[in-house]
Parts: sequence; C-alpha cells; structure tokens
Amino acid sequence: MSTDRPGRARIPELSNIPWQGPVSITNYAQIGRALCRDLGGEFEMASEELYAVLIRSFKGHPVLALLGGPDVRLRARRVVRRLKRAAELQKGSAVEMVKFHQQFRKEFIEQLPAIKDKKKPVFNWDDV
Repeated sequence: MSTDRPGRARIPELSNIPWQGPVSITNYAQIGRALCRDLGGEFEMASEELYAVLIRSFKGHPVLALLGGPDVRLRARRVVRRLKRAAELQKGSAVEMVKFHQQFRKEFIEQLPAIKDKKKPVFNWDDV
C-alpha cells in the first residue's frame, strides 16, 4: 500500500495497537471513537467556513450576476450539505465504536469463565 498520498495508508494510532487482550480492544475503541469525533468536528467546522467562502468569493462575479445572487447561496448550500452529511456519518461512526466495545464485552468478557482456555495463550484474557 502506498504511503505517499494522504488517506491511503492505515491510521497509525489504530494500526499500532496490537491485539493482545481486552485492554487493547478497549484502547482501539477509545482511540477510534476520538478520531471519528475529531473528523466529524472538522467536517462540521469546514462546512461553515466553506459556505462563507463560497458566498463571499462570488459576490460581483459577472456570470453569477446573470444567474442571480440567491442561486449562489443555493448552490453553496448543496455543496456544504455533503460535508455536513459526512460530519454526521463520522458522529455515527463514533457511536459504532462504543457499540463495538460493548458487543465485545457482552460476547467475550461476560462469557470469560466458560471460554477461558489456558492451553492456548494467543489472546491474553487475564489483561482486563
């Protein structure tokens, strides 16, 4: 995988967490949630800034003067709506990270005494 372009490599904050036990899954969920929330916040702020820039940059433009000023605002809202939707989806991703952790605890930690196998120490179940 090429790392010379942004967004094309794995996220080091997450990919560097080794799957060694329940604590690592908790760390993964916490860091993943924080990243999703940060990205959602960035998209939300960027959408507000972009709307202002789009409206301001086309004031007095001769072509858009023919189309009318309200049309610029309508077009800007359409563009910014996509960024706001991306922000909402990131908030949803943050919620899913919490649910991922809850599901793991429900399926494995609560069932720990029944599935604990000391002969295969691949996953350290004692790391709670």
